[in-house]
Amino acid sequence: MKINWGTGIVIAFIAFISFIMYFIITMNVNDKYAHDLVTEDYYAEELAYQNDIDKLKNSKNLSENITYTKSVEGLVIYFPSNLDFKKITGNVFLYRPSNKQLDFDTVISLSKQNLLIPDNRLVDGRWNIKIDWQYDSQSYLYKEIINY
Repeated sequence: MKINWGTGIVIAFIAFISFIMYFIITMNVNDKYAHDLVTEDYYAEELAYQNDIDKLKNSKNLSENITYTKSVEGLVIYFPSNLDFKKITGNVFLYRPSNKQLDFDTVISLSKQNLLIPDNRLVDGRWNIKIDWQYDSQSYLYKEIINY
């Protein structure tokens, strides 16, 4: 049986549409291709973003900001040495872009000028660290992308 050029074009269109529909269905159904937002309440966080900008400005105005180092025990976060560590409160949030099951949040409770995040909580690779902390009723924010 011979196929003329009109039938060939129709078959090509049907094959192309089938190919595209296969990828659309696969991307929406398969959990392997999860495409979640960074946070579940993205729009609510967007409205509160001016607070983060103000906290970042406060951090920039410090004479000494937060620093970190990788050690054998884990990630050591050093708070400014000119501040009394007993008055520092807040949260540390570590976000793993490639796997949201690895994300975790910890409360800042210092017995020294530094905070240790144990090595067993961190997997090698890229992490986004966000430290939202307060000192003498002043709020600060530290954001950094680290490779552990």
